[in-house]
Order: sequence, then structure tokens, then C-alpha cells
Amino acid sequence: MSLTSFRIAIQIRDIEESKMFYGEILGLRQGRGDTCWVDFDIFGHQFVCHLNSGLGEGRIELHYNPVDDHSVSVPHAGMVLDMDDWITFSNMLKDKGINFIIEPCIKFRGKPGEQATYSFF
Repeated sequence: MSLTSFRIAIQIRDIEESKMFYGEILGLRQGRGDTCWVDFDIFGHQFVCHLNSGLGEGRIELHYNPVDDHSVSVPHAGMVLDMDDWITFSNMLKDKGINFIIEPCIKFRGKPGEQATYSFF
């Protein structure tokens, strides 16, 4: 079964900050953009950052749920990758000094739903 590409749009507080993080740190290829939005290619999917300068005015409190001995922040998003791509991407993040909330690990090992995962900001 092949997967269909998706598009997700999020609010950001600063265009240049987002270009630095998603483009330079995470290594996502930048696509189109304007003064109030920019998009990136994330493993063949479109990830769009829309400016909302009001986001910088306060702290957003995250909610966490327990999942297999970890506290997982909600909301969150992720990519389903083959293991080689998962290892390559997680190693690239480590090399760039990304602070992991959940270090790369295997959840539900030996059970239905086993998955390699990590979480970072």
C-alpha cells in the first residue's frame, strides 16, 4: 500500500526563526514562501509555517499523556519512516545537539504496535 502525501500548516511566531530551525537545523528543503508564510518538504509531505506574531507574547502550556513509560506531549506530529531513515535522521539530530524530550527508543517492544520513536522541540 502506498501512502498519499499530506499537508499540515502550523502557526509560528517568527519566519526567520522557523527557516533556521526547520531548514538549517532539521535540514528540510524550503519551498515557496512570502512575508507571512513559508513551506518545507518533510519526507515528501508539505509542512507550512504561517506567521502569528502574537504567539511570542505568552507561554503555551503543554499537555502530556503516559505512553509506554514516557510522557508524550499533546499535540504532536511525526513521520512514519523506514528504520534506516529513522536512524539517519535521529543521528543527524544528535549531531546537531537537539535536546530530546524522549531519547530515541523502541516503544512497545515485542508487542503489537512496536515503534521506534523520539520526541524533541
